[in-house]
Amino acid sequence: MAGIFEVRRRRLGAVLAAMVAVTACDRPDTAGQKAPPHQPTLLDRAPVATGAEVAASPTATTIRGRGQLIVGGQLDLPLLSERNSITGETEGFDATLGKLLAKYLLGESTVKIVTATPETKETLLQVGTVDAVIRIYTITPERAQKVAFAGPYLRSGQAIATLDQERSIARPADLNHRPVVAVAGTTSVDALRQVAPKAKLETFGTTNECVQALESGRAVAYVHDLTALAGAARLNDRIKIIGEPFTSEPYGIGLPRGDAAFKEFVNAWLDKLVRSGLWAELWQSTLGTVVTGPPPEPPQLGSVPGS
Repeated sequence: MAGIFEVRRRRLGAVLAAMVAVTACDRPDTAGQKAPPHQPTLLDRAPVATGAEVAASPTATTIRGRGQLIVGGQLDLPLLSERNSITGETEGFDATLGKLLAKYLLGESTVKIVTATPETKETLLQVGTVDAVIRIYTITPERAQKVAFAGPYLRSGQAIATLDQERSIARPADLNHRPVVAVAGTTSVDALRQVAPKAKLETFGTTNECVQALESGRAVAYVHDLTALAGAARLNDRIKIIGEPFTSEPYGIGLPRGDAAFKEFVNAWLDKLVRSGLWAELWQSTLGTVVTGPPPEPPQLGSVPGS
């Protein structure tokens, strides 16, 4: 993405102060006033596949008959896919993308999320546990030997996060001989080994564990996809992102390998999202809340090896 990404910090104290100021104001008398008309949400305006479009894909037909889309994802990635503890709803770019795909398939956003870790994503698709994996899933030729990819639908890259007081790290090479954490089974591991082969790498199974290791001083840096790091920085003012991403990675929707009709179906849906402006709107309401500037240009479908 061009100029990726300047992260906008939002201070919790400022938000709370604004909330207090609002609640302290006199409330206007609304008796007798009509409620404002319902404004259609992004999901309300999302496209729904025609019967003919669904019939062209046996997998899409099966999912519509089941009445539920089963997605491999996560519930602990701020800005991407996270369960709201108050509403119980899943929120974020990837989570909403799953709801939009369900709406296209079913006419309603009925999604079941099965936890997919970096180590289990391919297996979940291969054995048919999930219909798709939507979880910052980097498209690579090696992975494309095991699963299929629709997209790419987003482009980001690996970046470095440290605690705010850290001053000795300014570029990837500074990670050599230093304790660094990454999520096991992700492209972050290989990317780090290329730019800082002498880094003292320790891997964990989840993003939360990596953040905890950084906060506790067990590591001086955390390497991951920039969108994931932006979510961590949003939740914790002690965390900062160093410089620009040092890789460029395309993210795709993982699908069962060998199902060309379903891949074509999902790509057609992605194309409709981009052309309608819903993709940009989704970006603005999720990642765009902490990343400055206008929404980036979506990647061209099928534009990378493995897609």
